[in-house]
Amino acid sequence: MTVRVIFVAPAIGPELRQARFGGEGSVDGGDPLDAAGVRAARAAGPGLPAAALRFVSPSARCRRTAEELGLSDAVDEPELRGCATGRWSGRTLDEVVAEEPQAVRAWLSDPAAAPHGGESVRELCARVGGWLDGTAAVLGGRVLVVAEPDVVRAAAVHALGVTDQAFRRLDVPPLAGVELTGWVGRWNLRLGGPGSGSGRP
Repeated sequence: MTVRVIFVAPAIGPELRQARFGGEGSVDGGDPLDAAGVRAARAAGPGLPAAALRFVSPSARCRRTAEELGLSDAVDEPELRGCATGRWSGRTLDEVVAEEPQAVRAWLSDPAAAPHGGESVRELCARVGGWLDGTAAVLGGRVLVVAEPDVVRAAAVHALGVTDQAFRRLDVPPLAGVELTGWVGRWNLRLGGPGSGSGRP
């Protein structure tokens, strides 16, 4: 049974602009998207295909993006949460580099490293890959997912069958779309897709 999973990354907001770890929402508790992100998501919504099943990463910015895309009924999927970044959560990359340069180097070079005390890239890729194959085993048709950029990268790594060293070679801009079609153990990846690139400020 073939399934088509279309991933859409969240629209631009304060955390993405500031390169903050965590992905839970804006740092001040305000809107997790900024005005440009809201406009871009609303513009991208009509271009999305119909899908019987809709999921969303359980973060404020993904939920808000889903709402602006017209997917307010999307179901939170815990297995598609962003990578847990432990004590780095809420901090900017520049802040962490200034205080823990060796830890950041390890994190950037070794997919198995989790110096922040959270989840490694390898663990993230395994989790997202397990969700993809599990979804393919029981579902058919089209599935639409609004997911954190690192989740989209992990899905692409799994679909291509490459090592998790490729994770950091993939860029996922706001509202980029990635379409995966296939079944357990066999995926095709289509670049571009709904909303691709339209979230750039």
